[in-house]
Amino acid sequence: MTQASETAEEMPSGDLTVRTMAMPADTNANGDIFGGWVLSQMDQAGGIAGVERAQGRVVTVAVEAMTFIRPVRVGDVLCVYTRVDKVGRTSMKIHLEAWARRFRTQVREKVTEATFTFVAIDDEGRPRAIPPVG
Repeated sequence: MTQASETAEEMPSGDLTVRTMAMPADTNANGDIFGGWVLSQMDQAGGIAGVERAQGRVVTVAVEAMTFIRPVRVGDVLCVYTRVDKVGRTSMKIHLEAWARRFRTQVREKVTEATFTFVAIDDEGRPRAIPPVG
């Protein structure tokens, strides 16, 4: 029997885009990592994936419902996976999953997931067309 909590049905979906360690400065009074810190890491990962797909600047315009499944603790490595789900003329939906690799173990658990909407913008901040896949 293995300690890992992930099963064949529960594996990260998408590309590993951001990987960072949760530090004491990122905690609330209970010693758990702030949900806003996790959200920020996810937004950064989504922005990276969005810039790659849109071949230029993007901005976050929406985050669909986000439920925190498990806490992130100091010393955990937060891994954020991205998958571009839908591309429109100027916007795209990117699904993000955040997984924590628990401190001093190889146990990996999903902590939250959400779909972010990004809009491609030009240098003046106006929406621009997303190029087709090339």
